[in-house]
Amino acid sequence: MKITADWLVDPDAQRVCSMLTQAGHQAWFVGGCVRNALIDAAASDLDLTTDARPETVTELGKAAGFKVIPTGIDHGTVTVVVGENPFEITTFRCDVDTDGRHAVVAFADTPDEDARRRDFTMNALYAAPDGTLHDPLGGITDALAGRVRFIGDADLRIREDYLRILRFFRFYAWYGDPSAGIDADGLAACAGNVDGIDGLSAERIGQEMRKLLSAPDPAPAIASMAATGALLRVLPGAGPNALTVLIHLEQVAGLEPDFVRRLAALGGDPTRLRLTKAEARTHDIIRNMEATAGEAGYRYGAKIAIDRALVLAASLSQPLSDSDVAAARHGAKQILPVKAADFMPALHGPALGAALKQAEARWIASGFTLTRNDLLV
Repeated sequence: MKITADWLVDPDAQRVCSMLTQAGHQAWFVGGCVRNALIDAAASDLDLTTDARPETVTELGKAAGFKVIPTGIDHGTVTVVVGENPFEITTFRCDVDTDGRHAVVAFADTPDEDARRRDFTMNALYAAPDGTLHDPLGGITDALAGRVRFIGDADLRIREDYLRILRFFRFYAWYGDPSAGIDADGLAACAGNVDGIDGLSAERIGQEMRKLLSAPDPAPAIASMAATGALLRVLPGAGPNALTVLIHLEQVAGLEPDFVRRLAALGGDPTRLRLTKAEARTHDIIRNMEATAGEAGYRYGAKIAIDRALVLAASLSQPLSDSDVAAARHGAKQILPVKAADFMPALHGPALGAALKQAEARWIASGFTLTRNDLLV
């Protein structure tokens, strides 16, 4: 069986493969790019794997005139840059020892050995430079069926790296078939190992949750995640119900997925996600602001105001109000018609600030209709 994809005929990708094969080594595209080509989805990056050891890949890359970066050489990965295109090339590996966060690896000689250390069958797919597929573990069937299934013993796979609990739900959100349901063995293994999430770094948790909540419809995955107790480990106090309604409201409104909006709908304490300052500020505004849609639009812009209205509607299991959307957009266009200078020199210092604040409050309460003359009376 062969796959077809634009990246397979990309000259730079073929040059990297030739660099390896002409020296007598194997070259296989692996993982996400192969899986996505099989299910007609776009590939975000190209990863290759080979029997060549990292020092050999480095020597071959330099000899071919490519830039070589030792991005993860201790684990067998070097990045070869051809033109402006980076290709991660990793030597076949097998795990020797793991502690739930990190693995000690040994290099291997075949893709079959390499496949057994991966997480899900749909990620253990290999494609030769001509697109010929190699499927050691039944990943083709699972990928086409939308079945996210751990390789071998699900419990063991998770204990090798507890982040795989979150990856299981993330991959189900993106590639699973909700009508078929989530894999029961995988779900049970996640439920039995949720304590391991506590040892993961905030950065790793945050990265997975961003990707999960950016899926077209993560609600079924989040509901399953909540059932295992994993959601509360990541977001203490969170619940899945409002998210299900929010996804429906987003679809009705034709809105693109938004991580912070969806996170706000889940509720709970996002400390373990290590949000950026901008994400944390927006999250707090959406969750905690008490203001009309018009005032929210004026103070924070139409998008945040509409996101706030969406989350509020979802939490009440109500439709999004057209009037709230219109008010948010109208408020975002408004500019306070008075300035501090308009109250000077009669007022200064704290009195000036209080007068300006009072004028703004009157103007907002009027629906932004009061004029400059009205506010100066």
